[in-house]
Amino acid sequence: MANSAGSRKRARQSEKRRQHNASLRSMVRTYIKKVFTAIASGDKAAANEALKVAQPLMDSSVNKGIFEKNKVARSKSRMNTRIKAMA
Repeated sequence: MANSAGSRKRARQSEKRRQHNASLRSMVRTYIKKVFTAIASGDKAAANEALKVAQPLMDSSVNKGIFEKNKVARSKSRMNTRIKAMA
């Protein structure tokens, strides 16, 4: 347990940040799942639209430190490849 005032404040801040980061991470994962469900349904137009919505959110989550840069790049690449293969 935090004893000094500074460490109590740091504990409050880190908990608040943890919850905010978890919220952002969950939101981005939801949009990624929407892309995969559109791909699974076989609707290429819907998959493209879902990807257009998800990409900027994924990129901004990298800038905020929510996801690793390479993980997001790999995910976007795989989604693009699957959408292109639908043709």
